[in-house]
Amino acid sequence: MIKKLLLLIITILTVSSCSLRDEESNLSIETLPIKQAEVPIEFDYGAIYKLKVLFDLPSGCHSFYDLFYQYENSTRIVAINSVVNTKMACTEVLIEREFEFEVKVTQQADYIFKFWKGTDNAGNDIFEEIIVPVVTP
Repeated sequence: MIKKLLLLIITILTVSSCSLRDEESNLSIETLPIKQAEVPIEFDYGAIYKLKVLFDLPSGCHSFYDLFYQYENSTRIVAINSVVNTKMACTEVLIEREFEFEVKVTQQADYIFKFWKGTDNAGNDIFEEIIVPVVTP
């Protein structure tokens, strides 16, 4: 009985000491613009394609997190999400990276890709829009 009680106390102390609600987190997510995108000139309906994007990590504190890929109807908005260590001394060097992702062509309408390029002086999003027609084989 004492062993079970001791095990329970150790478990509770371990779980409570590893709280994920750290108000002083040194990591944040930052969306990065797409420098360049490689897409085919057309899609075959039902096929799977690899698309490639180039982007810059703005400092040594940035690292790739995931692809921001939001879609509604025929439009796909694409950007890069990075993790930034905010409490680290950073190198101020641009690090160019590329990322490939797959698109399965499941619609017969043209795909409208909006690659996020950043924001203008007024804070409005800027996109490079590429339309890829879908052909039926």
